Amino acid sequence: MKIQGNEIKPGMIIEFNNDHWTVLKAQHVKPGKGGAFNQVELKSLTKGTKLNQRFRSSENIERAQLDERKFNFLYSSENESFFMEPKTFEQISLRSNLIGEKLKLLSENLEVTISYLDEKPLSIELPNNIECEIETTEGVVKGQTAASSYKPAKLKNGINIMVPPFIEEGDKIILDTRSLEYVKKVN
Repeated sequence: MKIQGNEIKPGMIIEFNNDHWTVLKAQHVKPGKGGAFNQVELKSLTKGTKLNQRFRSSENIERAQLDERKFNFLYSSENESFFMEPKTFEQISLRSNLIGEKLKLLSENLEVTISYLDEKPLSIELPNNIECEIETTEGVVKGQTAASSYKPAKLKNGINIMVPPFIEEGDKIILDTRSLEYVKKVN
């Protein structure tokens, strides 16, 4: 499917220079002279190399056609994670380096979306928000204003984040999986 250069957004997978690339960053630039363009940071899905590229608004870029399937997370071993398709009960395994940092966010039966290109798994997408539990956090310092002060906290899964001062150890929170930021406290 063809898209224009100004429609490229982070997370998309495009075909460019006889390779498939995932878009890491995209910034629309309108200089004082000349036409507008999209400054894009790309990462090759086959080689792992990065590339910064300018796409003019008038350029046509091929967006890769991906097959997306829903899976439930089962468990992880040292360097593999196992998933099951809920309808067919088919099990697949993915290398842990394909999942990356998201591995710490996986919990049993969590529904994820795995994107395939030519029957080869490319990427994994978690739900936007998941529930996590606070393992440790610092106490509140008297006199701090609640409006802008956040304190460090460590989640049960080992991820360090910043939380508001009223969050205590053992509290359950909603975490944004895209930015790893606190969203809200669960009652």
